[in-house]
Amino acid sequence: MMRVGIAADHGGFNLKAELAGSLSKSGCEVVDFGAHQLNPGDDYPDFVIPLARAVAAGEVERGVALCGSGVGASIAANKIPGVRAGLIHDVFSARQGVEDDDMNVFCLGGKVIGSALAWELIETFLGARFSGALRHQRRLAKVQAIENQKVGT
Repeated sequence: MMRVGIAADHGGFNLKAELAGSLSKSGCEVVDFGAHQLNPGDDYPDFVIPLARAVAAGEVERGVALCGSGVGASIAANKIPGVRAGLIHDVFSARQGVEDDDMNVFCLGGKVIGSALAWELIETFLGARFSGALRHQRRLAKVQAIENQKVGT
């Protein structure tokens, strides 16, 4: 059983509820990082950052982060070392983002796509595996080297 974290602000709140239900029905253990109630004044970093930290720490295997467009969720998640978040709105990127780039956080816009497509994309994301190809490992090592640099050096 895959352990999947999910988080959303008000912009992705309704879609998050649908997707969390679909994840549970598909056999995933779902860890909900909030929001737990609809609040138009909430902020995506308050939910996405704890999710991203859980992914980086290995507390959940993969993460799904939503906001209105998915852009803010992606930016916030990528601030956490060890997170490789992608803004995904198509099946090709959902698969290739994992196979080639070892994407571990899937970001999407709750105001951009509907629940049927969102679910198809998440199924693709969760079903994909990193290829481990040498060229992809080399590229990820370059990204990790940037993460390991200290600010100002």
